[in-house]
Parts: sequence; C-alpha cells; structure tokens
Amino acid sequence: MKISWRGGHLPEPQVRTGEEMREVMADPNCSISGPLYTMYRDVTESDADRAWLQDHTLRYDITVIPAGTCGIEYAKTKGHYHPAGPGGVSYPEMYQVLEGRAHYLLQRKDLSDIVVVDASAGDMVLIPPEYGHVTINPVHETLVMANIVSTRFQSEYGIYEELKGGAYYEMEGGEFVKNPFYPAIPPLRRITPPSLEPLKIPTTGRLYDLIGNYPALEVLNAPEKFTAVLQNLLTD
Repeated sequence: MKISWRGGHLPEPQVRTGEEMREVMADPNCSISGPLYTMYRDVTESDADRAWLQDHTLRYDITVIPAGTCGIEYAKTKGHYHPAGPGGVSYPEMYQVLEGRAHYLLQRKDLSDIVVVDASAGDMVLIPPEYGHVTINPVHETLVMANIVSTRFQSEYGIYEELKGGAYYEMEGGEFVKNPFYPAIPPLRRITPPSLEPLKIPTTGRLYDLIGNYPALEVLNAPEKFTAVLQNLLTD
C-alpha cells in the first residue's frame, strides 16, 4: 500500500507476511497470504532530521496495517518486548496513530498486568518499561501509525513466538479471548491513552515534530531517569 509523506521519498519497506505471522495467530491454519503489514524504518523529512536522530540514537518509523482478519481475528503486529538498558530499565517506545484506530495490547513480562489502550488518530501512546506490546487494527479501515524508538537495542520476539501470540486475541466484533498457551493471567484492563504531561512530552500536533526536542524524547534512551513516573503511567 502506498502512503503519502511530506518528506517525499519513503525508504524501501519491510513486509511482515501472513506466513511469518501464523505462529502468533489464534488460528494458525486461517487463510492468510501476502503482506499482512508494512514497516517503513528510519523515515525523515530532511537530511538534517536524519542526522539529529542518528546523533541521539533515535529512529522514526511508520507502520501500515490494512484492515482485515485472519479467520475472525483482527490484523495485528507480531508483538515484542524490549531489553533493559545500562540503567537496568527496559526501553520505552512512543507511538502516534496517524490514520485509523489502534488497540495497543500491553502485557508485563511477569504477566501481572495486561491492558489494552484504545487510541484514535492523533493520540500518542508511550509503551512503558517491562511491557511487551502488540498493535491491533480493530476497525475496517487502514491503520497508519508512527513511532520513535531508541536504536540502542534489538526487539525480543521470543516469548510471543513461544506462546503463540499475546496473552489475548482480539476477534472481529471486539471480543478479547484468552490465549490458551498462557498460564493464569489477570483480566484485561481497558484504558484511554494515558497523559504524558508528567513526562513533559507535548501531545498536540505531530509526533514527528518532537524531533529536535531531546528533553521530550530522553525517556526513550534513559528510562531510569523517569522511573517513578513510568511506573504509574498505566494506572487508572
């Protein structure tokens, strides 16, 4: 799928195919073929922005998830965790929905908390430390989202692969069904995007416009400096 970008050229996308996603779907035998979603890595509007991001070990990406289902499960990303940095706290990640609607399914690594964040176009969502995440497209229109993330780590997919996806699957119509490969897990909590005001992160306008504002993005590289705020980010 082609998307418009004010910077003009988009890099060659990485594509996640249906075959690659079978192992994390509720029904691995469902009929899926071809691209399931597309990832554009290291997107910028100018060489100056790219240089700034590289100097600050950050990257801006765009992901496109077309509407669709695998059987009756909504289209989604594969899911991953982030490792801990030198400060002993795992790296966060910042998202913004550009078009459509997203359900960010977050689960603590110890499975003590599982929450879905319901986000609409314009909303920004920070994935806090210790939470893995899957993005679900829960509506019959294309989801386009952006993210800014540290380049100091590689994402960890192993747990999601071993347990056949996230702790819950979202089915067409909005029902969340427990993944039977997981042990006992808590009920799913549903929330709207948490306020980022305690982190002094502007949430009006574009996520892209935070490029150049390192105080607002430092949490992505050094979450240990913001532990108290991040621990309470997903509280009701």
